[in-house]
Amino acid sequence: MNKTLLLLFCGFMAFGTVGNAQGGFQRITPEERVARVHQKLDSAFALDAAVFTALDTALVVLYRQQDAKMRELMTGGRDNIDREAMQAERKKYTDAQDEILKLVLSKEQFEIWKEKIVPSMRPQRMQGQGGGGFGGPPGGKP
Repeated sequence: MNKTLLLLFCGFMAFGTVGNAQGGFQRITPEERVARVHQKLDSAFALDAAVFTALDTALVVLYRQQDAKMRELMTGGRDNIDREAMQAERKKYTDAQDEILKLVLSKEQFEIWKEKIVPSMRPQRMQGQGGGGFGGPPGGKP
């Protein structure tokens, strides 16, 4: 049993390594982003199905616009990206998403959304990116 688990683990690690070598990270589609938001809202709040339908439609449109704008900003390649412009655009679209959600959520629900749900949806960064391994500084001393 242990050999099987070890072999399975090694297989997944090899697959992940090959995936990263081939270009790494794939952006999620607007529809996948909406599905994540829908799932989080559905598990936290009891919203009507008609509200979800309208919300999903509005968010898909918003996310498609955002993706188009980000592609436009990245046309010069990775070396020519204006990071400040990208941050400003991301903020603009985040604010627009918030305005959409404020239309369907109560004030209390929106506060829960911003304080508890949004942080849980952010991509988790790997610990130790800075040379310290496992989140600590180099040399193992804080």
